[in-house]
Amino acid sequence: MTTEKEILAALATVEEPDLKKDLVSLNMIQNLVVEGKKVRFTVVLTTPACPLKELIRQRCEDAIATVSKDLEVEIEMKANVTSLRGETPILPNVKNIIAVASGKGGVGKSTISANLALGLAQSGAKVGLIDADISGPSIPTMFNCETARPGVVQKNGKSMIIPIEKYGIKLLSIGFLNPTGEAVVWRGPMASSALRQFMADTEWGELDYIVIDLPPGTSDIHLTLVQTVPVTGAVIVTTPQKIALTDAQKAVSMFLQKTINVPILGVIENMSYFTPEELPNNKYYLFGKDGGKLLAKRNEIAFLGEVPIVQSIREAGDKGEPSVLQNEITSKIFRNLAQEVARAVALRNAQMPTSKPVEML
Repeated sequence: MTTEKEILAALATVEEPDLKKDLVSLNMIQNLVVEGKKVRFTVVLTTPACPLKELIRQRCEDAIATVSKDLEVEIEMKANVTSLRGETPILPNVKNIIAVASGKGGVGKSTISANLALGLAQSGAKVGLIDADISGPSIPTMFNCETARPGVVQKNGKSMIIPIEKYGIKLLSIGFLNPTGEAVVWRGPMASSALRQFMADTEWGELDYIVIDLPPGTSDIHLTLVQTVPVTGAVIVTTPQKIALTDAQKAVSMFLQKTINVPILGVIENMSYFTPEELPNNKYYLFGKDGGKLLAKRNEIAFLGEVPIVQSIREAGDKGEPSVLQNEITSKIFRNLAQEVARAVALRNAQMPTSKPVEML
C-alpha cells in the first residue's frame, strides 16, 4: 500500500522551475491525503497568475507515477501571493506595489498599466490601480467611469477615500476628483501630496497587487512614491525607437540609483510592430526592431514581452473596456504579460531583500 511518505519523497524530486528548489522543501505541497489508491493534495503557488501552473501539475503527476501507475491523483492548485515588504503604516494590507514607468510620454504606459492590472485580476488576484499621472489622468476614460466620484468614510476619526470599483479591481485617479476636461495645474508639492493621499488616506483593504501608473519622466511623483511606501519593483515601458529607449534608460537608471535601489521587474516593449487586419501574417516594424530587448539586455534585466500596434487596443481603451477584457488575440498578449510580471514579482520576493521606503535627502 502506498504511503504519504512515499508520495512526499516522489514530490520532493519535482523542482519549482523558477526557484530551482523542490516543492516539498518550499512548503508548496499541502493537505496530502492517501486513501487506498487515491492521492489528494494541494500545490500552493506563489501567484494565481503563475504561467507554469500546468507544467508543475504535470511534473507532480509524473513523479507520483514512478511510485505506482495505478494511483488516482487529484491535485488542487491554489495560490498564496508572496510578499516581502517592510512594516509600514501606509498600504499595510497590500502585498506588492508595482510601479509602471516610462522615460517619455506617448509610449502607451497607461494602456499597459490598465491591462496589466486587469490581467492580474483575471488570474484571481486582488488588485488596485492608482493613476499617479496627476496632470494627464487617463484611467477614468480607459475604464469608462469619467463621471464616477469616490466615496468617503470616517475611520478612527479620519476621513478615508473609498476607491471606485470597476471590472473587478479598485481604482483611484485625480480624474475622479476633477471636472472632466479641466486641466490640473499644480506645482510639484501639490501633486506629491495628492499621491500620498491616494495611498495613505484611502481604504484599499487587502490587495495582492497595487499597480501605480506613474507620469512620464523622472519627477517629484516618483520620489514621493519610493519614499512613502516600499515598492516591490518597477516595470519599464518603452517603444522600440532610439529616442524612446534613451529616455527609458533614464527611468531604469533612476530606479537603480544606490539612493533609491528599487528592483526592475522587467521591460515591456509597446508598439513593437504593425500587422494589418487584411495581412495577419505580416509584421511591419514601424519604429525599429528589438529596442526593448536591447534595453533589457544592456541593463541585465528581464524582457517581459512585446505588444503590437493593433487598432482594437486603441479602440478598447477609448471605449472604456481595456483590450484584456475582450476575446481577441490581444487579450492573450496582455494576459501573458500579467503572468510574466507576476512571475517576476515572485522571483524578486524569493531572491532579494525586503523592500522598504527609500530614505533620501
